[in-house]
Amino acid sequence: MLTTQYAPGAPDWLDLGSRDIDVSVAFYSGLFGWDFQSAGPEAGGYGMFQLDGKTVAAVGPLTQEGTRPAWTIYFHTPDADTTVKLVERAGGTVRMEPFDVFTAGRMAGFTDPAGAEFAVWQPGDNKGLEKVGEPGSLCWTELHTTDVTRARGFYKSVFDWDAEDASFPGGTYIVLSTSGGGQEGSFGGMVQLNDEHIAAGATVHWHPYFAVTDVDAVVEKTRQLGGSVIFPADDLEGVGRLAQLADSQGAVFAVLHPAVP
Repeated sequence: MLTTQYAPGAPDWLDLGSRDIDVSVAFYSGLFGWDFQSAGPEAGGYGMFQLDGKTVAAVGPLTQEGTRPAWTIYFHTPDADTTVKLVERAGGTVRMEPFDVFTAGRMAGFTDPAGAEFAVWQPGDNKGLEKVGEPGSLCWTELHTTDVTRARGFYKSVFDWDAEDASFPGGTYIVLSTSGGGQEGSFGGMVQLNDEHIAAGATVHWHPYFAVTDVDAVVEKTRQLGGSVIFPADDLEGVGRLAQLADSQGAVFAVLHPAVP
């Protein structure tokens, strides 16, 4: 269960790397009703997506040659520099060395041993996302990987996450929680990619889930706005109705209408 009372290891920020900020703003404004607020000329085009006046995500221009539009999930850390050492010791790589974002906080970017990119946010004046778990905001995170066993060990070493196996049709889903957080601390999961997935074009990556009130309507709106459907809307017992989508520039995300307990 995501909350804005961020515990170490919990998702606390989310941003989209975009080829065209205006195109991304038009897509997500049309899909979720988000507003865009620029972080100012000194931020190089970076800005916040807001809903009801609260930040739910951010967007910025792609800065590295050859990179594709994608969502990046940030996990809370009390010390980004210490996290660098933990990532390297566990077999990951550092994409961006820690640096201060004015007085907002300190961040760093990484790649896990299988190639999934993620980042960390050490809060300063900006404590993190201001709205989560509600319609139009982040409600879950998910890692698709070619080596669940190694990923489990890697993230345990870096964030001390708890991981619990949960059976589902076709395999096992690993539910992730902050250390000692129990069910209330759950925030995401891991999925094993098999050869069939890879042959179909699946990649190793983290992606966000956004809560919605009507998954089918969002799927149709995605198509209308120039996005695409990766996995169509489906019901998962005990979880809810969900679909995996891509925006008009190809960034992957998912939507979920949670099941009523």
